[in-house]
Amino acid sequence: MPLAHLDRPFDYLVPAELDADALPGVRVKVRFAGQLVDGWLLERADDSGHTGRLAYLEKVVSPEPVLAPEVARLARAVADRYAGGLADVLRLAVPPRHARVEKDVRAAAAGTGPAADNGPAADNGPAADNGPAADNGPAGPAAPGPAAWRDYPAGPALLRALAGGRAPRAVWSALPGEDWPARYAEAVAATVAGGRGAVVVVADNRDLDRLDAALHAALGPGRHVCLSAALGPARRYRAFLAARRGDVAVVAGTRAAMFAPVARLGLVAIWDDGDDLHAEPRAPYPHAREVLLTRAQLGDAAALVGGYTRTAEAQLLVETGWAREMVADRATVRARMPAIAPTGDDPQLARDPGAATARLPSLAWSTAREALRADLPVLVQVPRRGYLPSVACAECRTPARCPHCAGPLALPSAEGTPACRWCGRIAAAYACPECGGRRLRASVTGARRTAEELGRAFPDVPVRTSGREEVLAGVPGGAGLVIATPGAEPVAEGGFGAVLLLDSWALLTRADLRAGEETLRRWLAAAALARPAAAGGRVVVVADGALAPVQALLRWDAGWFAARELAERRELGFPPAVRMASVTGPPAAVADLLAEARLPAEAELLGPVPADGERERMLVRVPRARAAALAGALHSAAGVRTARKAADPVRLQVDPLALF
Repeated sequence: MPLAHLDRPFDYLVPAELDADALPGVRVKVRFAGQLVDGWLLERADDSGHTGRLAYLEKVVSPEPVLAPEVARLARAVADRYAGGLADVLRLAVPPRHARVEKDVRAAAAGTGPAADNGPAADNGPAADNGPAADNGPAGPAAPGPAAWRDYPAGPALLRALAGGRAPRAVWSALPGEDWPARYAEAVAATVAGGRGAVVVVADNRDLDRLDAALHAALGPGRHVCLSAALGPARRYRAFLAARRGDVAVVAGTRAAMFAPVARLGLVAIWDDGDDLHAEPRAPYPHAREVLLTRAQLGDAAALVGGYTRTAEAQLLVETGWAREMVADRATVRARMPAIAPTGDDPQLARDPGAATARLPSLAWSTAREALRADLPVLVQVPRRGYLPSVACAECRTPARCPHCAGPLALPSAEGTPACRWCGRIAAAYACPECGGRRLRASVTGARRTAEELGRAFPDVPVRTSGREEVLAGVPGGAGLVIATPGAEPVAEGGFGAVLLLDSWALLTRADLRAGEETLRRWLAAAALARPAAAGGRVVVVADGALAPVQALLRWDAGWFAARELAERRELGFPPAVRMASVTGPPAAVADLLAEARLPAEAELLGPVPADGERERMLVRVPRARAAALAGALHSAAGVRTARKAADPVRLQVDPLALF
């Protein structure tokens, strides 16, 4: 039941007429407290330890056993780790039922219906509960040859271990310009050749499209499925059933795939684990990386955590010995990386004193101009979307605020009317409350304004934008300007000749524990799209070269920065060096829950700090060794409150991405 005090299994009798369909893993309906509710049949037993009278199952919703036993065990472990309930995790793990899809799949498996036209679930024979996909079809792909992963000294050994059915665990720092979907597909092919399955999770559908193509090339058609919420209910459920029935051995997807029911799981992999899209926004708010690592631990599977950058959490895996780092040697890194230069170091300031304050210093202008003259594309990364997302009084520089809600005013275009970014109200008659001025100037420049300015500076060059309104997957290799927000950078044919990283202050000065880590992640992702220096690739970052994220970018050394970041967090007592939980809600409700919680003796309470509206947030910090005790105490306290039907809800999050 989705209530903390009812987070446990309940025993029911199975009537004779439902005996054949009442298999572990099926959806059922039962009477609970006088109401007909949905549930899962977790297991069958000959007797019950319950001494009272048992009720009967009311209905088996579907004879399809969609909840695999290993996924049920994983869901329980995830719920315990995040101080949540099993029902909430199962809601994330199993997609909603689609009756027509179930009927089509069963008919196709029995040979009495047409094959499905939008998924591989109908390619093979009847359901397989616990056998590998290779048992039901033609022979699987051969293991990749020795050339695969050759740029990484430990790479060939990783593939051999996967093909041999062993469980290596690696944290991979990808080289600039690396074809990471191909490398992941090779690792998956080696796993399948060893007779086991794989789950690969990426952040968004654009990455999933690239990975899908690479898996198709490495495995052949019909050997994997993609799981994503963007597929729609029918296609997603069909892909889920293909994995559950054992028709495919490989599932790739966004975070929706982290619980995919793959039989004989041999590899879990995640790309770019620092992307906040990997964090589930619904209770109990699990992170895809942590779910996959838990799967690897429970199922003795291999784990691969990869990206151009490295998170502090991944660095902790390396430092504790749980995983080994996989990096190229420095000579290979230098040969593959573009030439990277900051605009804020002493030599640049000596040549261009205005570089310290200019949004686009002379070095950035000259780099873009030279790349365009060489008929190469130029990528410009701008942290903010829109036209002018923040404006100020042109006379006294006071930030322009909405008269109704005090939210920031923004300009949608050169001729547009100021509007509030919070409440959406138009402020056509805005007057500065300090000086009465009516003229506005830019405080922050967005991607569309940047595209407009560069279009005027280079009138004969096509200008494209990639951001929230339209995300480009790729661009041609000729001369052109691409203005993109972080995460929306397209791939250029042959690589970009120049990459300009603007407005670094907007990333580095965020009030966030992960500001430096996130800044480096976004910079490396963009810089990785540039050509190598030997082929004319250059990257200009508008920032002081003495800053630690800039130093890591200049050397292309994400491991050094991650180790430095982890050491600082360990010294200050922040995750992942410790386990931290946030308790958010009305002040009285937060105090009530913490009073009920039997926290470990080592627990430290930090706060309260203001949250949104009338709510506040308290932080609870414990050593990592006491993480399970903290989660259990908070969940038990939440159960006490739900049992007495406390009116005000409290939000519990373990290791949230945002602490303040």
